Amino acid sequence: MTDKRLTPIAASLPSTIPFIAPETMEAQRGAPFKARLGANEMSFGPSPKATKAMQESLSGIWKYGVPENEPLRSALAEHHQIEAEAITIGEGIDGLLGILVRLYVGAGDAVVTSDGSYPTFNYHVAAAGGALHKVPYMGDFEDPKALIAKAKEVGAKLVYLSNPNNPMGSTHSAQTVQDMIDAVPHGCLMVLDEAYCEFADQSTRPALNTADKRVIRFRTFSKAYGLAGARIGYGISHPEIVSGFDKIRNHFGVNRVGQAGAHAALADQTYLNETLVHVGKARARIAQIAQDNGLIPLPSATNFVTIDCGKDGAFARSLVAALAQRGIFIRMPAAAPLDRCIRVSIGLPAEVEMFAAALPLALQDCGA
Repeated sequence: MTDKRLTPIAASLPSTIPFIAPETMEAQRGAPFKARLGANEMSFGPSPKATKAMQESLSGIWKYGVPENEPLRSALAEHHQIEAEAITIGEGIDGLLGILVRLYVGAGDAVVTSDGSYPTFNYHVAAAGGALHKVPYMGDFEDPKALIAKAKEVGAKLVYLSNPNNPMGSTHSAQTVQDMIDAVPHGCLMVLDEAYCEFADQSTRPALNTADKRVIRFRTFSKAYGLAGARIGYGISHPEIVSGFDKIRNHFGVNRVGQAGAHAALADQTYLNETLVHVGKARARIAQIAQDNGLIPLPSATNFVTIDCGKDGAFARSLVAALAQRGIFIRMPAAAPLDRCIRVSIGLPAEVEMFAAALPLALQDCGA
């Protein structure tokens, strides 16, 4: 029975979690996974300097985190050569998306995204009572022109694009993304999710322009920097847009341990570059494993490889389940026709080889 004290919007929504944790899945199956290759985490871990900084900060955990998010905010400003007032920091991109939607979306307001793109954004829009409009991918790519056309058609308040893309690993050029920004209709804000940008070539990133009120860009320490559990993300936009976050954000939401870790990780660009080399090698190995088993790896600019199984969603789901039975945790896109694929996150070499050993057996289990 629905609690009648809930708001009408909350009462209308199902209780749901966009991603079931691998720990929950392990409890359900009664055994741990041998290889954790489904959550797009960074198995290589953060910089040792970040780990040390977090350990040293623990003695002060009795204190709240710094609500202004200093000195991390200033360090990010220096790193990107922009003003600190153009940066907001929050509990990962997920938390920042939630604040953004609360700021801009009311009941019935139109929001545009791609069918099959990041589901947590949709989750926040539903919680605000927004009207979500989806456009199909163009092959394995989000379709910027179609997104803009739909935004104009429905009078969207927000239009979302991830570049590089999750779940397909594809990427658009900086010029294509800039053309989309330039085409954003009046009254709309483009949400550019760049969670995976460090893995991609610089040519995929338009220049940062904090004078432009048409776009907000989100980045994170969860992926390339290896700090997913610390929950640190940040947004970059015009200072007027950024200042809006201070109206409703949880000012103590970012804990001081995470702040210390992110600050130290940002300072250790040498370790980041070493990590990117490891990721490149692992991507190539996973692609080769797919090809060795008659599957098609898609080009990836991320820390995962999306693999076309050449059949339908039912087959891909059965393959995900068969790999789980053999102790290999992976995920797959949810929406057709993307769901013909599986998605394998980068892991340590030993984990990748476990996937290599399990994949042909799992394919046999599925009758392939």
